[in-house]
Amino acid sequence: MTTLTIAAAQSISVAGDLAANIARHLRFMQVAAEQGVQLLVFPELSLTGYERGLAAALAIAPDARVLQPLRDFAREVGVTSVVGVPIRLSDDSPVLIGALVLGADGSLGVYSKQHLHPGEEVAFAPGTGGSTLKIGTDTVALAVCADFSHASHAAAAARQGADLYAAGVLITENGYAPDTALLQGYAHTHSMAVLMANHGGATGGWESAGRSAIWAADGSLIAAAPGTGNLMVVARRNADGWKEQIVAVAEA
Repeated sequence: MTTLTIAAAQSISVAGDLAANIARHLRFMQVAAEQGVQLLVFPELSLTGYERGLAAALAIAPDARVLQPLRDFAREVGVTSVVGVPIRLSDDSPVLIGALVLGADGSLGVYSKQHLHPGEEVAFAPGTGGSTLKIGTDTVALAVCADFSHASHAAAAARQGADLYAAGVLITENGYAPDTALLQGYAHTHSMAVLMANHGGATGGWESAGRSAIWAADGSLIAAAPGTGNLMVVARRNADGWKEQIVAVAEA
């Protein structure tokens, strides 16, 4: 079994403030690099907050210049980072809920949320998903929030050979128990590790439950944040199995 270090970035987003959120993402990426993290996953729409009313004005192209500092830093520190942002694939295309893969090798991957939560259709169109990615010898399949509420989505990831199913989400206290039960069940059913990166605070009028978590491929819980706040949930795999660490991420 090869070594692997992954992390859920439980970040707090500033509503509509791309510059402030980029700065916070850079801080998380720096801390991740210090922890030897290879893959860092942020919550749904982490770069803008879950702001449906602002999405059309905030939507950008995946390769927008404003994101270049994040791409450059991911390459500099060697941490592949999955960030959430509303995207348009062309000037006249609909707004999608994007998860952009900023590769440690300088590459850019695009995932768009396939399954919308009721009410999201007023601001977003359904996306088409995206390709799996490789982190060392491991295959990673991405999801964004409501995607994982469809068992077929996780099953498709397993068919693609996913060793890790990684979801950026916004989950409230009321939804936490049933949603985490689903994710834990996917880990056990499909023999793949599962990572859930939840918001660290309120966003878009919703109170996030925090408690980002990572499960092993047998469904056992590796690590979970104790609550809300800017925290990083780290899981390290070696020949002896998984080890966990919760890291507080202070302001830069």
